[in-house]
Amino acid sequence: MVLWYTTIVRTKEEMGLTNIIVGLDIGTSFIRSVIGEVSSDGSVEIIGVAKKVSSGLRNGKIVNIEATMDCIKQVIEESEQTAGYEVISCVTGIGGAQVESMNTKGMVAVSAHGRNNREITQSDVARVLDAANAVQIPMDREPLHTIPREYIVDGTGGYKDPIHMIAVRLGAEVHVVTASRTAIKNITQCVTRAGYQLDQVILKTLACTNAVMTEEERDLGSILIDLGGGTTDVLVIVNDAPIFTASIQVGGNLVTNDIAIVKGISTPTAEKIKVEHGCCWLPLAQDTDEEVLIPGVAGRAPDQSSRTELCQIIQPRMEEIFVMVKDEIMRRTNVQSLSGSIILTGGGAQMEGAVQLAQNVFGTSSVRLGIPEKFGEAFNEYRSPEYATAVGLVVTYKNFVSDKPRKERKQKDIDKEDRGESLWQKIKKSFF
Repeated sequence: MVLWYTTIVRTKEEMGLTNIIVGLDIGTSFIRSVIGEVSSDGSVEIIGVAKKVSSGLRNGKIVNIEATMDCIKQVIEESEQTAGYEVISCVTGIGGAQVESMNTKGMVAVSAHGRNNREITQSDVARVLDAANAVQIPMDREPLHTIPREYIVDGTGGYKDPIHMIAVRLGAEVHVVTASRTAIKNITQCVTRAGYQLDQVILKTLACTNAVMTEEERDLGSILIDLGGGTTDVLVIVNDAPIFTASIQVGGNLVTNDIAIVKGISTPTAEKIKVEHGCCWLPLAQDTDEEVLIPGVAGRAPDQSSRTELCQIIQPRMEEIFVMVKDEIMRRTNVQSLSGSIILTGGGAQMEGAVQLAQNVFGTSSVRLGIPEKFGEAFNEYRSPEYATAVGLVVTYKNFVSDKPRKERKQKDIDKEDRGESLWQKIKKSFF
């Protein structure tokens, strides 16, 4: 598991945390809600799932508070009906151009000069992470995560857990993620005005990795590509730690626009055709070259098209997205090759041919869809790439909730006065 600590976006001094976690994925095209219940042994069971077409967002950014607030309220209420529990708080994700990252280093002394060397303690680890995190951050940005990549003990790197080692100096290389203060405030306002408490904001792609990426893939080096409607977010993990985070400002909505323009139809109609008949790998489309009916507009007669013709519109745009991702990774990292996988998540990953096209662009057969594992027996709806972020938010946040048996809870009756440790205390207990 990737170890990381985070700066809290919004919390109380004492929070009434329960074993019910709500993962809220606020996307450009859809808003999704997943309710998970954490058992005493730490396992998660998904007990509620819902999604709704989003409004009020453009390219991953909230542009209409009221519209987004209404969508959040509706989708959470729908998942409440499924789960049978009243939601009082949620954890959500952030991505797109609102997120930036950098790799930094820090160094602290473990033993004073002339004194006997001593063991590295949790306090030393916390100090070196603070030192690595002491970078100049613009006033309009807020630290989101500080994720250790490796620890350096007396000049020797490669350590993942330096606790109890004898040393004079301790260093750390970390990946620091920051987010727009305005974006975080807008997310907070939408959630709170919808009537819920915002427990935490987490990087979307980081949450995804905890839902769909195996430990072996994280160690070997893998790329997660989240194909959203407005943006395509990327996270590169090597040796079980992120080394690169980025967002490409193009997504599935451009594919929809291309279909609408070429066929002369409305955007909603083009989206429906894309979802029902879309394919982005020509050999697959030619194998099942079925007819596609294009509805007429303004009294015009419907037009007959084919799946192959539709693919000829879709594939160039999807290929452009993958090429842009590949070029950005090559430009901003020194990674020459990875032994893990390229994992596709998000609604765009569900298009037929996405895996084959990515294999062709990246020149590897190690491409797969990011499908969350099975959490309980109640639902299977969340087991698709589009729910990877929402499920990942639940899985990521489960370390911060108090373990309370399910039998102590009442349906639709949450004890809001229940008190636990502060979230910051839980973070330190979990990771330090």
